[in-house]
Amino acid sequence: MNLEVLFQDKSIKTKAKVALIGESLIQKELTTEELIIFANQQKPVEMATCIEALEYATKKSPLVANERLFNYVAKSLTMDEPRVKWESARVIGNIVKLFPSKIVDVIPQLLINAMHTGTVVRWASAYALAEIFKLKTEHNNSLRATMEKLAAQEVDNGVKKKYTDALKKVKLT
Repeated sequence: MNLEVLFQDKSIKTKAKVALIGESLIQKELTTEELIIFANQQKPVEMATCIEALEYATKKSPLVANERLFNYVAKSLTMDEPRVKWESARVIGNIVKLFPSKIVDVIPQLLINAMHTGTVVRWASAYALAEIFKLKTEHNNSLRATMEKLAAQEVDNGVKKKYTDALKKVKLT
């Protein structure tokens, strides 16, 4: 797949590009490494589309992910572009179960993003934190208190529900 040509073709909508790239990743016609290299050379909007394609692929087939991809989206959580933040958090939520030793690397930035002014960034961060919490790691005691606090102060019901559902699912141990 020629990513340059795909991104230059304005007749193809973003969602279609995401699906095409995502399916190419799943079918192993494109590697995550190739996509990451391409994404790093793009403006934030195109980079976000690349990360959304990673989200598409990892949601359908988490085994598309590797440690390099995890590290890439973990780093992308710190970017200024909100869409990059939220798509990265969604990828992390999809694949964190494959990389339990990396949880400690993403929790601090996810907690920062959980306070973002953008609802979608907060929702995606809540999703990733909830997926981490469901893994029942040694981080759960501190994460439980933090998630309870975040849920209590959250104004958006969709974001709040991400926290409360995870808290209900994982009873105190």
